[in-house]
Amino acid sequence: MYAIVLTGGKQYKVSENEIIKVEKLDKEVGEKVELDVVMLNNDGKIACGSEVAKSKVVAEVIAQDKAKKIVVFKYKSKKNIRKRQGHRQPFTALKVVEIKA
Repeated sequence: MYAIVLTGGKQYKVSENEIIKVEKLDKEVGEKVELDVVMLNNDGKIACGSEVAKSKVVAEVIAQDKAKKIVVFKYKSKKNIRKRQGHRQPFTALKVVEIKA
């Protein structure tokens, strides 16, 4: 059984006991979060749209952290203009506890 959930403007394929990294949520470590279900696959039976309106995925927040640093480098050729920046995107790590069909 797996579900496609929507959070942070993105969709994720999840199954029970799986850990996913999503856009930062304003929750404490240990709190439970209910995610909206877009599609549900229950042993080959696909349900989507109004069929999954009451379905929820319960997940537990296990970490609030930042991703690895990426380097953003901008320059203009022949002008000696260079700009180097680093960025670390914050994320929330969730462990899927239960899929309620």
